[in-house]
Amino acid sequence: MKEILCFGDSNTYGLIPKTNGRYDREVRWTGLLQDALKNDGFHVLEEGLCGRTTVFEDEFRQNRKGSDMLPVLLESHNPINIVVLMLGTNDCKSYYHASAEVIGKGIEKLIEQIWNYSQSVKILLVSPILLGQEVWKTEFDPEFDTDSIETSKQLKAVYERIAKKQNIEFLAASDYAKPSKEDQEHMSVEGHRRLAEAVIEKIKNSALSA
Repeated sequence: MKEILCFGDSNTYGLIPKTNGRYDREVRWTGLLQDALKNDGFHVLEEGLCGRTTVFEDEFRQNRKGSDMLPVLLESHNPINIVVLMLGTNDCKSYYHASAEVIGKGIEKLIEQIWNYSQSVKILLVSPILLGQEVWKTEFDPEFDTDSIETSKQLKAVYERIAKKQNIEFLAASDYAKPSKEDQEHMSVEGHRRLAEAVIEKIKNSALSA
């Protein structure tokens, strides 16, 4: 059995837009991934957490700093064969004042932590979906601002460049899924399905499955 660790934020957790609820396992992209790959000998470990960042400390919620948690999870779920890494949306929040390049440095730190765990682990780096144009409004999520939206648009290019430098697989979630109209931030059922299909195809038709 090969273990796939999916490490991400609320869109990996499967938060239902405009609620505190969670999509059922058979709806979440990670659950769809498990269902599609189980007969190929893969087991999917879901490690999504709402508010998780790459390296930034959330002063309002504990344990959101990805670089604090990733080494622990790699050890506790050992052995890991593949890590699907999709973070960066929460790093765009206005109080972090982080550019896309700085967020990319956070991603590189996480990749370094994975390599420190094992040089044989394969990595699929996924740039997140875009933030909606109205996400900053009071009725949605005012932790973001208009600069956050522009930063989210720049993550794809930054992550793709990092993936090439690190010689790892890359996929842009924004090519397949959009933020919901309900909250401008989280994926719909259709978004989870389309992202799952893209990740499944990537794993089956790349060096990740070797």
